Amino acid sequence: MEFSTVVEALTGFRCLGFGEPSGDNYKKKVKEISKAWNQVHRMKRIAVGSMTTPEYGEWQRKRINDNIPELNLEGVRPMEKYLQVIPSELEIIKQDFEKKNLELEKKIERLEEEKMHLRLDVDVQKLEAEKLKKGKNKVEEDLDSLKTDYKRLRVSMRTTGVGKTSEQWRREIQEERNKVDRWERKSRKAQVQKETLERQVLETQNYQADLKARITELERSLVAYRIRNSVVELKASLCKIEEMEKRIEELEDYIMGEAVAQIWEVADHLQAMVIQADVLSIKYELESD
Repeated sequence: MEFSTVVEALTGFRCLGFGEPSGDNYKKKVKEISKAWNQVHRMKRIAVGSMTTPEYGEWQRKRINDNIPELNLEGVRPMEKYLQVIPSELEIIKQDFEKKNLELEKKIERLEEEKMHLRLDVDVQKLEAEKLKKGKNKVEEDLDSLKTDYKRLRVSMRTTGVGKTSEQWRREIQEERNKVDRWERKSRKAQVQKETLERQVLETQNYQADLKARITELERSLVAYRIRNSVVELKASLCKIEEMEKRIEELEDYIMGEAVAQIWEVADHLQAMVIQADVLSIKYELESD
């Protein structure tokens, strides 16, 4: 009520043509006007109070409140916007560093996954090499068996002499030729396996070259991130890359050396076996003649 009284007093003051109060005596003048206005208002209430109705009192209250100007909230910003903290340059750099570091960790994870796939490929190559080695052992066993059969045949020829008929000689020669045919088929199969293994080795080399290219790209990224990344993390990443490259070189040397050596061993044994079979066949033909 006191504030509304002041507003009414100022409004009445303007209506009387006195303008706005100003100067050092502003507060004093406002108090005097308010006091005078209240006295008049009270006397008016006492004089008219008995004749007013509740509806008039409600209307009077609304009229007084209408003189109070309302606040314009259109241009007011929310308090949260005033309380927003502007990040500093150090915090921005820190956030950028964390983002780049996360990207680097993801690249390292992808590289580790590729390394795991490479190890699986190497394991497959080892299995193929073991299969080839078993095939070589089987060829050696068959060759030993052929030598044993040849020795038994020589012993049988010595004991039986020339008492065999030409039909018996033809059957034995045919059996030996069948053995030679089987060895030739095995030789062709071994050649196919050799070509397949060489193709797989070439694919592995291409895959390793691609992996090395990706490692090189990762090294470039590491150089770019060196300013924002810590020295310890960089050294750890570089050590991992060097260890991976050494491992790749070791695996490549192992695959090439083992595969080529075993392929040549099998080829040499097959060639020697075919030559021995041809010599044995010629001897049989000469002896039969």
